[in-house]
Amino acid sequence: MGCIQSFRQLCDYPKNTNVHISFPAVCFVWQTAMIILFGIFVRYNEESDSHWSEYKKAKNLSDIDNDFYFRYPSFQDVHVMIFIGFGFLMTFLKRYSFGAVGFNFLIAAFGIQWALLMQGWFHSMDAEGKIRIGVENMINADFCVASCLIAYGAVLGKVSAVQLLVLTLFGVTLFAVDEYIIISLIHAKDAGGSMSIHTFGAYYGLCISWMLYRPNLNQSSRLQGSVYHSDVFAMIGTLFLWMFWPSFNSAIANHGDGQHRAVINTYLSLASTVLTCMAISSLFNKHGKLDMVHIQNSTLAGGVAVGTAAEFMLTPYGALIVGFCCGIISTLGYIYLTPFMEKHLKIQDTCGIHNLHAMPGLIGGIVGAITAASASKSVYGEEGLINTFDFVGKYKDVVPTQQGGLQAAGLSVALCFGVGGGVLVGFILRLPIWGDPADDNCFDDEPYWELPEDEEVVTPVLQYNNHMQNKDVAESHFTMEQT
Repeated sequence: MGCIQSFRQLCDYPKNTNVHISFPAVCFVWQTAMIILFGIFVRYNEESDSHWSEYKKAKNLSDIDNDFYFRYPSFQDVHVMIFIGFGFLMTFLKRYSFGAVGFNFLIAAFGIQWALLMQGWFHSMDAEGKIRIGVENMINADFCVASCLIAYGAVLGKVSAVQLLVLTLFGVTLFAVDEYIIISLIHAKDAGGSMSIHTFGAYYGLCISWMLYRPNLNQSSRLQGSVYHSDVFAMIGTLFLWMFWPSFNSAIANHGDGQHRAVINTYLSLASTVLTCMAISSLFNKHGKLDMVHIQNSTLAGGVAVGTAAEFMLTPYGALIVGFCCGIISTLGYIYLTPFMEKHLKIQDTCGIHNLHAMPGLIGGIVGAITAASASKSVYGEEGLINTFDFVGKYKDVVPTQQGGLQAAGLSVALCFGVGGGVLVGFILRLPIWGDPADDNCFDDEPYWELPEDEEVVTPVLQYNNHMQNKDVAESHFTMEQT
């Protein structure tokens, strides 16, 4: 602990950094690197290549067998969640809406390119050393970016654009390795990413926020809250995420019954979460009013928690129970845990990602492990058990109780990568070369964005009153002169 404090003091925040040069330079250099790497490694897969006609004849397939027709609707929904849902969800700060939406756009645009490469090197390399990409790769790249956007929520308003690009570069890299270990080596199932996306992304962001702790935010604290219209914009993000979360959890699930179950389970869990979230929000307010912060965030917790077990036989009432519990736990987290973490643990969690992603992600991993361990042939059928858990090849002798253990191991890996990676990247981001904002400029768009002038507040009633007052004064002077 003493070493960390000493490092924090050594790497004190710089007062003047030439953002005008560093940010464009990083963007140009890194995008050029992406073009070169894509030129060397990335090619279309057989379903997107111009030789598809020959391929389908050789395999006796039809056009409808092309994965594009199964996956693209889900890809559209996930894409909307990434760019609109996450972007607008973070616009609640009164003077940081440009940064919330704009930097969200920046992270996602860079992240999907790097994710296609990183995930491709692990999953999609052919014998010629080329990465073959199609629509499923695009979905997985969006998933990878989602973990970085979750991490962004913890440091929202406190970091520069260059720091965010560095956070994304390392975040995507860590995610790709983490996902490969969980899915390919451990053989855990995680269709909706409760473990690999939400748990990893949340603890990655929280540990970065801990490393970048700012004790002197008194001047900026006035901008940390919301105003009426900023909360309305944030609610737009919530509604987009809430509506499309069934697609998020089912996008890469097995075709047919598994994908169908994932949609139903997510749909029900989200609905249940809304009621308990609102109930707790009202119950713990001394006037019985609802807090918009809780409604914007905790209503989504059920979608996170049901992610790992989304395609399992969780049962409809089981999905409702998961959502019921998450609405309570997540909302209480905003009321009690967030202030406790900032005061005692020195973790400044701007968006409350611990309550929306970290705790529900852990719950999702635990629910997935229990549901997998309790699976049986009587519930799934022999063929259904094999298809749901991919008990084929070298895993053909795995039994459900063992699969439950593998699920728990996957959750542990996600935690380790999130915490360890967050501390490591936090060290790097503390180096005084990234142009991070001064303490007094946090939660403010002004240092990084060209802002339009605020509209003048016109008050016709006051002008009318002043006019009438001047008229009365003039009339009194005229009367005095007459007298």
